[in-house]
This record gives sequence, C-alpha cells and structure tokens, in this order.
Amino acid sequence: MEPSLVEAVRSGDRKALARAITLIESGQPLGEIGDRRTAIVGITGPPGAGKSTLIAGLIEMIRDKGETVAVLAVDPSSPLTGGAILGDRIRMQAHVDDEGVFVRSMATRGHLGGLAEASSDAIRLMSLAGFDRLIVETVGVGQSEVEIMDLADAVVLVVGPSWGDQIQADKAGIVEIADLFVVNKGDRSGALDVKRALREVADAKGAKVLVTTATTGDGFDELLTTIEQLGAS
Repeated sequence: MEPSLVEAVRSGDRKALARAITLIESGQPLGEIGDRRTAIVGITGPPGAGKSTLIAGLIEMIRDKGETVAVLAVDPSSPLTGGAILGDRIRMQAHVDDEGVFVRSMATRGHLGGLAEASSDAIRLMSLAGFDRLIVETVGVGQSEVEIMDLADAVVLVVGPSWGDQIQADKAGIVEIADLFVVNKGDRSGALDVKRALREVADAKGAKVLVTTATTGDGFDELLTTIEQLGAS
C-alpha cells in the first residue's frame, strides 16, 4: 500500500481510512504499517439478538465520555454482488456525521469463521488511525464464530431471550470463547431463564452474565464498565 495513504490514515484522515480498507478488500496487501495499540472488543452471537442496536448504544456512551470509536461490522454476502447485505450501518445512522465515529460494513464473501478475510488488516488500519476503541461485530452464524478470539482482547457473546434451549448444544463452540455473556432484550419473557442457563458456563470461566435492553439502555452502564475492565486485563 502506498506510504502516503498509510500516513494519511495515521494522521486521522477518515476518507483515507475508508479508501485503504477498500483496497485491502480488493486484494491489495497491506504490508508493514506499524502498530498503534487500541483495545478491541468482539461482539458476537446469533442473528436477531440485537447486536447492532447494542453497539449503537455503546457508541453513544463512548462518545459521551469524549472518546472516539471505530466499528467493523461483518455482514453476510449478497449472492449476486458479493457485497454486504445486512447493512449494519443503517442501525448506526445517528452517528454518521460524527467525526469521532467510524463504521464500516464488510462482507464475508464466503469466508467462514464469522469474519471477513480482510478483517485483520482492516482492524490494523483502524488502530493505526488512532481511535480510542475498536468494536468488531461478527456475522452471527453460530458455531463457526471462533476467529474473533484471535483478534479481540475481549469477546462478548450476545444472545436473546429465546436462546435457552441452545446453550447446551452450543457449549463446545461459541460459548467457550466468550469473556462476557449478555442476554439482550431483557424486557422480554425468557431473559432471566437464559441468564440462569448461562450461569453454569460463566461461573466455570469466571465470567459475568449481564442482562441488557438495547432499546432503553438498561444495563448498559455495567456493560461498558465490564468491557473496559476486560480490555485492561
């Protein structure tokens, strides 16, 4: 990648960052760019758990603290164009004009593991750009969501109130890599049952189980505090 583009990213140029990520998605090697360490949190879990709404809430809280944040939202690919089809950026439109927020959707393009093939380099570029926090949202396909553990300092598993019956079945997969468990949509029936079902797994790992409601912000203060503690450990 051109040194001038890398330097523009390093200086905080958001347009340069977007262009650089597009280039690595098209296959251009990133090369040696140096590293600028930023805490990375991975948000993973099944579709419909409310991950994107939860992330939008976290962005707002992070910005209220005066910190900057970049989000890499990995989406399924369109079978026609190969592009991302869920459009997680739509859920975060409230922050589109905020210079302290950078949100990028990236299609998996058939890559397994819950992330896109270019995810690692995209994260390196976002870190180089000097954001205070990085959030990576995986595609949400279930058991294959294990690559995030190699990229993130902490992995947050977000599930919904109907997920209780799947906990034992998924015990050998995604549940094992989580550092924090979040039962979202806590205002709905079944949320506390899922929390109890997760407790055994969480206790064995020394992890917390939190209940949040992304639409109201309930539980978000404790969620952000716990994420900060995990990133510092």
